[in-house]
Amino acid sequence: MNTPLRLGIAGLGTVGRGVVTMVQTRADLLATRTGRRIEITAVSARSRHKDRGIDLSAYDWEDDPVALAHRDDVDVVVELIGGSDGPAKALAEAAFANGKDIVTANKAMIAINGQTLAEQAEAAGRVLRFEAAVAGGIPIVKALTEGLAGNKINRVMGVMNGTCNYILTRMEDAKLPYDTVFDEAHQLGYLEADPTLDVGGIDAGHKLAILASIAFGTKPNFEDMILEGIEHITFEDIRRASDMGYRVKLLGVAQMSGRGLEQRMTPCLVPKGSPLGRLENATNMVVVEAEEAGQITLRGAGAGEGPTASAVMSDIIDIARGLRLSTFGQPATTLQEAPAALAPIPAQYYLRLELLDKPGALARIASALGEAGISIDRMRQYGHADATAPVLIVTHKATRDALDHALEAFKQTGVLAGEAVAIRIEQV
Repeated sequence: MNTPLRLGIAGLGTVGRGVVTMVQTRADLLATRTGRRIEITAVSARSRHKDRGIDLSAYDWEDDPVALAHRDDVDVVVELIGGSDGPAKALAEAAFANGKDIVTANKAMIAINGQTLAEQAEAAGRVLRFEAAVAGGIPIVKALTEGLAGNKINRVMGVMNGTCNYILTRMEDAKLPYDTVFDEAHQLGYLEADPTLDVGGIDAGHKLAILASIAFGTKPNFEDMILEGIEHITFEDIRRASDMGYRVKLLGVAQMSGRGLEQRMTPCLVPKGSPLGRLENATNMVVVEAEEAGQITLRGAGAGEGPTASAVMSDIIDIARGLRLSTFGQPATTLQEAPAALAPIPAQYYLRLELLDKPGALARIASALGEAGISIDRMRQYGHADATAPVLIVTHKATRDALDHALEAFKQTGVLAGEAVAIRIEQV
């Protein structure tokens, strides 16, 4: 096909700027690889006069992004506005109604409204692509919908928020408290305008909900995800976990079992020597466990102008080549309602306790665990100079309900100083 593919770009922030730059500087390469020219005809953003460091003079400007969907000289709308509803969703709906395809980096919109939009797109014979919505430059959506499409997926997990991984690894390396590193990350521009989207696990949870939908053929279900951020992780947790051979990560895990669909985005411990355990700084990693292909690990930059623009461009290139896939790897109308697992699959847990220096203190803790049906795999007690002693325990596999029962029983022993810390251990 020799006619150019014409783009209308809504949103000219970091990612939008990167997409414009790629189209401008890689025009000949893109034409060679797709068989047609890729051109920008119109753009839209909040401010027409802001200096973005790129030349926009050749493109028409629309103050209302939805207007891009009504233009006859736009084939693909690139939505880089953000937000689960509002202008982004209105733009997507208008695009499908007017015969346009949509490429987006909007994880919140896909995680929350993806099912509705996918049905609209497919009913209109259009495509909705979102490689850039998950893990930046890592081609995980393409891996699941194409490379692993013939596999039964058993589990998807990963570190999907580079800011959280930066904070946790920086705390460990520099021996700094959470608040100090949080402020540092803010100064470096790593945090969203609403930091809870990052440190509260919401941003990463959106990404996990999308991957779970593709992996298990289910409707995106962000509402039933178990979410816990890293705000309460201390340097003491990081240091003591390291003593036991683990590192702390904000880890997303999705798996289907007889219990239903389990989706968790929570702090977990992973073995130091595992690929996830060796992950440093703001890097992302996604691990897919497939029935036939085995364990597949993808690692790379999870955010930033270049990596995210690269992912956006990969979707544009597919459309230019004529590749038209269902939104979640299968028709949206075939996606199933997956019951949420009532409880996570049993796992080992790491416990950090401060015990009063009393005779029989450890025995009372061990008894409380035993009464909850939990056995001890390893235990370590540290020397102390005051009236309390730190104790670390790694349990054998236990249900979360049993663990909660034990944690409540600890409070009745009379030997616990402060709150017990409990963190799930994920074997990878």
